[in-house]
Amino acid sequence: MVTSCRQPVEKSTLACRPPLVHCSADLNPWIMTAPDELSTSAPPASAKPASLWEDFIDIFISPSEVFERRRDSGFLVPLLVYVVLSVAIVVVGHSALQPIFDSEFARGVAAAAKKNPQVSAAQMEGPRAFMEKLTPVIAGFGAFVMPLAIGVILWIVGKFFDAKESIGAACMIATYAILPRILGSLLSLVQAFAMDPSSLNGQYRVSLSAARFLDPDVASPLVIGLLGRIDLFTIWVTVLLAIGLSVVARIPRQRAAIAAFIVWVIGALPVLLGALRAS
Repeated sequence: MVTSCRQPVEKSTLACRPPLVHCSADLNPWIMTAPDELSTSAPPASAKPASLWEDFIDIFISPSEVFERRRDSGFLVPLLVYVVLSVAIVVVGHSALQPIFDSEFARGVAAAAKKNPQVSAAQMEGPRAFMEKLTPVIAGFGAFVMPLAIGVILWIVGKFFDAKESIGAACMIATYAILPRILGSLLSLVQAFAMDPSSLNGQYRVSLSAARFLDPDVASPLVIGLLGRIDLFTIWVTVLLAIGLSVVARIPRQRAAIAAFIVWVIGALPVLLGALRAS
C-alpha cells in the first residue's frame, strides 16, 4: 500500500490567514511623512487694504465696513477730497445757481433795510461783488469746517452715551458721513440747470426737503428753516453718524441713534436762529 506524502491542509489555517493587500507607498502606515510634506499649500495672501476711492463708494452701500476699517485711521485726506469736490461743484454751477444767490441777497438787503432804513441796495453792491469773487474760498472754508464742527459736537454728545472714541475718530466719522452731501449738491446743480431761472428764488428750491414747496418770499423764514432740516441728505448724514458712532465707539445702535438725533437738533439751531433774525 502506497502512502501519500502530502500532508493534509488544515482548513483553520487558511481561514485565519489575512488576505493579501497591495498597498502603495503613500498608504503604508509604516512610512512616515515629513511635516513639511504634509502641508504643501501656500499660505493665504493677506487682503489688500481698501483704497480711498473704495471708501467713497462703500460709504453709500456698506457704511459699517468703512467705519470698521477706518476706525483707527485719520480723516485729513478724505476731508481734503470733500473740500475739493465741493469747491468744484460751486465753480462749475455758479452760473446756474446765480438766480438763487441773487434772491437770497435781495432778501438779506430787505431784512437789513427793515432793521436799519439807512441801508440801501446801492450800499450793499460793493460787498456783494466782493463776496461773489470769494465764493470758491467761502465754499471751501465751509466744506472744511463743517465736518470738523460736526465731529466735535458728535464727540461731546457721545460722552453722554458712554462713547469712548477720540475726537479724531469722531471727526473721521463726520467726514465720511457728510460725503452724501456731494451727491446732493450734484442733484441740486442738475435741477438748477433744468429749472426755469425765475423759479429759483431760494436755496431750498433745489433741495430734496419739504421746504422746496414753500415760497420763500411769502412763507415764514422759521417754517422754511425747520422744514429745510427735514431733507433727504441731511437725514442720510444723520443715519451715517449713528452707524459710525456705533461701530467706532462700540456702543449699541440705539444709543448711537439718539446721539445722532441730538446732533441733528443742534445743527438746526443756527438755521432757526438765522430765520428768527430775518423774520
